[in-house]
Amino acid sequence: MITHTAQRPLPSRAARHVTEWTHDARLPGTLMFVQAAQFMTVIMLAASIAPGYDFGGGAISDLGVIRETATLFNVSLVLTGLLNLAIGSLLHAERPNRWLLAVYVAAGVGAIGAGLVPLDSGDAHSLFALAAFLFFNVQALVASRLVTGPMAAISIVAGVVGLIFAGIMVVGDWGNPSVFGPIGHGGVERMIVYPVMLWLLAFGGYLLGRQPTSETGR
Repeated sequence: MITHTAQRPLPSRAARHVTEWTHDARLPGTLMFVQAAQFMTVIMLAASIAPGYDFGGGAISDLGVIRETATLFNVSLVLTGLLNLAIGSLLHAERPNRWLLAVYVAAGVGAIGAGLVPLDSGDAHSLFALAAFLFFNVQALVASRLVTGPMAAISIVAGVVGLIFAGIMVVGDWGNPSVFGPIGHGGVERMIVYPVMLWLLAFGGYLLGRQPTSETGR
């Protein structure tokens, strides 16, 4: 009698897509969560500490030149950039993608530069900050191609919202402050930063939920 050995069905394209993240995804996921959580916490704490800080009219980077908060904010910003470089390298090692790596490096360098060169140091700070604003949000868009389902949609929404408000900031800073509307310059900057930081928290949690291949028996 001929017996047929049961064969495991080949995984669908979507299943393979997700499985590719499961080998060593929890370390970059942890770093993403720490990166976003520490920066958002520092922004909120520093804004409450800084005397006379104008939440709506002031820039986030004002926190880097106010004596009471300068060290706290600038160290946090540099740490955010360094963690981004580490995360980008880990993701590239797991899922080689030179474009994703380049975007992570550009965003990380922007954050590090903005922290090392505070707002009162001249135009260099503005260039570094703009690079961070743009490329952190581009990260979300590029990363949306590496996942499926709701996480991909969240990545796209976060990146698009951040880039739209980055455009508003540029228009406002170049002579048309009326585009800031009732939320002011400070509110517009936060609409660039907060969505992508929340995305990092979500994406970090997504990766933390993936089990290594050796633990799942795949």
